Amino acid sequence: MAAMVSDASYNCPMTKAFDICIRGAGMVGQTLALLLARDRLRVGLVRPTVAPGVPAVDVRAYALNAASKGLIESLRGWPDAPQATPVRQMRISSEGGAQLQFSAEEMAVSALAWIVDVPALEARLAQAVGFQALIEPLESPQVASLTVVCEGRASRSRAEFGVEFVSTPYGQTAIATRLRCERPHAQVAFQWFAKGEILAFLPLDGEQGNSVAVVWSVATERAPDLLRMEPQLFAQELQALSQNALGHVELSGDRVAWPLVSAQAQQWVGQMSASGKQAWALAGDAAHAVHPLAGQGLNLGLADAAELARVLHEREYWRSVSDQKMLRRYERSRKVALSTMGGAMDGLQQLLTRQDAPLQSLREWGMKGFDRSGPLKRWVAQRAMGINKERS
Repeated sequence: MAAMVSDASYNCPMTKAFDICIRGAGMVGQTLALLLARDRLRVGLVRPTVAPGVPAVDVRAYALNAASKGLIESLRGWPDAPQATPVRQMRISSEGGAQLQFSAEEMAVSALAWIVDVPALEARLAQAVGFQALIEPLESPQVASLTVVCEGRASRSRAEFGVEFVSTPYGQTAIATRLRCERPHAQVAFQWFAKGEILAFLPLDGEQGNSVAVVWSVATERAPDLLRMEPQLFAQELQALSQNALGHVELSGDRVAWPLVSAQAQQWVGQMSASGKQAWALAGDAAHAVHPLAGQGLNLGLADAAELARVLHEREYWRSVSDQKMLRRYERSRKVALSTMGGAMDGLQQLLTRQDAPLQSLREWGMKGFDRSGPLKRWVAQRAMGINKERS
């Protein structure tokens, strides 16, 4: 059960009254702050603490769906064209020769997703936050009617509130980096499944670019050797595993790694004091983690922000932002959405990485059948893109 936390635990005097204090000014936290400020709520936004050893240049990129793009555009936070590359095709290949393809033309959309540079998106959102008078940047948490935790998977506040975070390791580590390629990517996102590993090339630098963001999910025990490998040898490994799809490749960024887990907080909302006048809620990676194979992690976090903002906007006039019954509407809605997506990711990860001969045959058969499935393929693609989606 989550613990009650007294006001004194903040160890910080309140300089002004906040309706909401958001702990974590990453992409989910900034998006939520902008949404809440539109409703004339007073928001304190706590800057994240930079962990030691984090590279100066962030090599991460995210695949954002149409729902996420529309949300961020509505807040004037969408980056310029070169930092948000539309994906026109997705090609998925297995070691047995099966292939699965999606195309924007087939789906009658402008793009299947947009590959967005993390630094560019964070900078544009920060700029939008800077223009919003109702959002005050903070160095440390302050007292508010509602505290929203957007600190990420290793959240200290979640632990402070006594919330259990149930985590199941996949036995894999993700390695991210950047590559310059001999041939342009032609707005194609690639994914290869081989020997229990998953390699993704995500197109960067606009429609004519020849750079890609790499996410390589490997067995955890193999990751240290790959991280120590000479850059040229590491690039050769990637070129071979990618079946030379983009020709000669060379590293253009640092390598970063993190363990892959499936995780979920047992509680997403709770009270901070017995009076019920102060409450907390979790959002983004502080509430959940899924496998990156379908690129849905940030999309889920942004959907958390949108749903919490909607619930607060539509609350009855007599309810405060700390009302538990109202906050549980948010918790129920997002837990249902996570259960659907998280279950799908777990199943896919097992199917695509297990090396059992029967499962390999099933995978090859399933991929070929799914590629020809018509309506089913379209339905799955629409859900991944965040379009025609029923409210959870």
